Order: sequence, then structure tokens, then C-alpha cells
Amino acid sequence: MFATLSDRLADTFKNLRGKGRLSEADIDATAREIRIALLEADVALPVVKEFVAKVKERARGAEVSGALNPAQQVIKIVHEELVEILGGETRRLRYAKSGPTVVMLAGLQGAGKTTLAAKLALWVKDQGKAPMLVACDLQRPNAVNQLQVNGERVGVPVFAPEPGNGVGDPVAVARAAIEEAKRKLHDVVIVDTAGRLGVDAELMQQAADIRDAVQPDEVLFVVDAMIGQDAVVTAQAFLDGVGYDGVVLTKLDGDARGGAALSIRQITGRPVMFASAGEKMTDFDLFHPDRMASRILDMGDVLTLIEQAERTFDLEQANAAAAKLSGQGGEFTLDDFLQQMQQVRKLGSMSKILGMLPGMGQMREQLENFDEREIDRIQAIIQSMTPGERANPKMIDGSRRARIAKGSGRTVTDVNQLVDRFFEARKMMQQLARGGGMPGMPGMPGMPGAGGGPGKRGKGKQQPKKGRQRSGNPAKAAQEAKAAQEKAAAAKGNPFGTPGEDIDYEKAAANLELPQDFSKFLK
Repeated sequence: MFATLSDRLADTFKNLRGKGRLSEADIDATAREIRIALLEADVALPVVKEFVAKVKERARGAEVSGALNPAQQVIKIVHEELVEILGGETRRLRYAKSGPTVVMLAGLQGAGKTTLAAKLALWVKDQGKAPMLVACDLQRPNAVNQLQVNGERVGVPVFAPEPGNGVGDPVAVARAAIEEAKRKLHDVVIVDTAGRLGVDAELMQQAADIRDAVQPDEVLFVVDAMIGQDAVVTAQAFLDGVGYDGVVLTKLDGDARGGAALSIRQITGRPVMFASAGEKMTDFDLFHPDRMASRILDMGDVLTLIEQAERTFDLEQANAAAAKLSGQGGEFTLDDFLQQMQQVRKLGSMSKILGMLPGMGQMREQLENFDEREIDRIQAIIQSMTPGERANPKMIDGSRRARIAKGSGRTVTDVNQLVDRFFEARKMMQQLARGGGMPGMPGMPGMPGAGGGPGKRGKGKQQPKKGRQRSGNPAKAAQEAKAAQEKAAAAKGNPFGTPGEDIDYEKAAANLELPQDFSKFLK
């Protein structure tokens, strides 16, 4: 979504690096590039003007002029201003003190309200609540049926007394849903309302009537993040006609420029509360302004990655694998390797996971071309092995590899590569689990290529040179040492001659190239 904006900002900041101080011209040029980047990302013009003015004002201040690294300080300012534009702090759902919490969804047709209603229900369910979905979109064909199917997928009941397709009173359905929720002890009610292809009086009136009937605790405006500048116009129209407490952005995984996300909060004053970034029901979470700003500036989003891992990883399996890698729970096998791969896959798309790491914006093309089916191929190869082969991959000889390749539909080369990679990965993970650092990385303790100090890049600790071998016989060793000393003295060309001969000190002094007045000390 923010790829274009991220690339433009990265190029802008690259020009600042290496400068000891920033001149007025540097600040103006940077502000101009930021303005162009935001406008190209479809950010509303008033928002761009205010953002750039704040960045320029702070860049000219003492926090940059007195900084050791002005370029990093400017990046920090841009990050903080982006966080402010996106809402500052994370806005969480407010739950009612008594009775069911009523959440009403509003927005245009095609924004993804019905699908998002089910995603929100699943998210609320994971928070320990008992949600219920209400089908109040009785205009769009099959909208009620779609909500029922999605509700079944996430395991949340759907209140749908009317068939829809133009039949029924949505206000009466909404009112009856509250009574149904109280009777069946549901503590969260999510009301899906009808949308239109454009903003009109009938839509606004119907949404306002439903709002008055159920008195929702939260009204969420659902907006497609791909509609660009029109998102701001629509958001303002709904704010004036119905009113809402927060914004939900859908289709953040699209290839649009994403300016809507940066504009709505600043124009309407309502925070972005949730974001949907995928087709799966689990591709939905709270919107964190600071994390989104970090993604835009290619600083990664490690906190979100950690939270996803905590939700999806099996703690017992992870602990068992860690024990094996540290040498306390048996040998780490191909079965354990496959389990770890499947755990990672639960996090979602590998390209999305890797994209949350800092600096991955520079490898965007490789991430986009990443083949997600590679894990399927690995799984096919491992599952074509016998239990004994998975437990002890060293026993896999040539004939076994040919059989495994045929059973998995892969080549023998693929099997060879997998087995080799497994041994390398196991060795590296065992090294890390034992606290020895990563093999092959210079400067890390306890591994090949470590040590060496500055300037020895990967050469590691210098091995002592092999000297002349000494004899084990003490007498012979002493004789060899004396001969070596005499040989060394001869090699140096002793100016005072060899022992036992007459010494011409004047000649010796001349050979030493001593000062002329030094000869008196030798007489």
C-alpha cells in the first residue's frame, strides 16, 4: 500500500546521510521531496501543507542544528509527525459498563463492511467476548446470506430475521437484535448496515434511524483505503450526516497509494481504530499509528510480528523444539523442522512476515516474487520419508533419496538441497540456542570466523605460525638452538666480527655509521 511513499522518502533521506550539518538549502530540498512524495501518495493537499510546514519548522530548530547526526534527527522528526497525522495513540474499542456493547458499521457499498463485520466479530471473540452479528443490510442482493456464511466461518451467531434482497425493515431488525442479545447473553452486538454506490440522503437517513434505534456505543466508518482523495469527501459527508467515533481502513494490502489513511484522521479528527490487510478472517487488527509510521519509513514492525507469533505459535511445541536444540530433549529431527515451518506458516504470507522486518523495503522486488508454495514442496519431501529417515536424516543414501524424490514429485536435487539445508539450519539453531552466536558471523563468540578485532573482517583469530620443530633430546635441542643463534648473527652481518678474531674498532665504528665525534669514545 505505502510502497511508493516509502521509496520516495527513502531516496530523500539517502541524500541527507553523511552531512555534518544541514544548510537552509538542504532543509528546503528535503521538504520539497517530502511534499512531492505525499502528493504522489494521494494525501490531501491541506494535510500535505500542514505536515511539511511542521517538518520544516522543526528541522530549522535546535534539535537538528545541535544534533550529532542531523540526517537521523530529520528522519526522527518525520516519523513523529507521521505518527501525529495517523492519530498519535492507539484508540481501542470502548465497551459498555452494562448491557451489550453495540458497534454499528457504516460506509459506502463495496467498502467491505459485511466481511469486516465478521473479522471484527472474530477479533472481539478472541478478546474473550461473546459477539453476535446483525444483518441490517436488507438492500444489497445476498448481503444477508453473505453475513451468515461469514458468521459460520468465524463461529459467531448471526441475527437475520429478514431475508433481505429489498425485503424487511432494517430499523426494526436492529431494535429486535438488542433484545435478542440480552436474552441470549451476548455482550457485543455488531450491526452491519446497508451501503450505496454514492452518498445520498436515503442512505444517511436510514443509517441515522438505525443509530437512533440502537444507541450504539461505537459507530465505525468503514472506508476502502484504495479510493484515494474521494475517501476524505465521503468521510466528511458521513461525519456530517450520521456521525461516527472511529474509522476502519479496509484493503490495506492493495497496491493503491494509501493517501486516505494519512488524510482521514487529519481532516475529520476521528482516529483510525482498525485496519484490514488481507482476505483471511484473521487479517484484521488494531491500528497502531507508531507502527504504521515505522512501516512507511521502512523501520519495520517487529512488535506486530511478535504479537502475531504469540497468538499463533504453540508454546509447548516451541519449548520442546528449544529443548532439543539446546541438547536437553533429544535430537532435533526433520519432524520438528516441519512443525516449525508449519508454525511460521500460521502467521500468514511469508512475504508479509519478512516485510515487517526493518530494511526490507530495499528487497521489495524479491519479496513480491517469493514463492509461497516452497513450504508445500518441503512438506511433500519430508512426508515422503519414513519415520526412521525423518528421525535420522544421515541414513538417507542415494537409493532412498531417489525413492523420496519420486514419492514427493520432486527431483533428487531438491531432496539433496533440503537435507543439506536442514543440517546447516540445525547447526546454526543449536549454536544460537546454546548462546554461542551465529556461525560464520565475524565478531560473534564461540564460532568459526569469530574474533579478529577491527579491520580483520571475518579472518577470525590468527592461528600461531608453525615454527621450527625442536628435538625431544635436551642435548641435541641445546646444540640446535646454539647453531640457530650463530646463523642469525651471521645473517645480520655483525660489524664487530665473529668471536675469537682481532677487532678493528675504528672500522667497526665506520660500519656502524656513527657520528664523527663519536670515535673518541672508542679509543
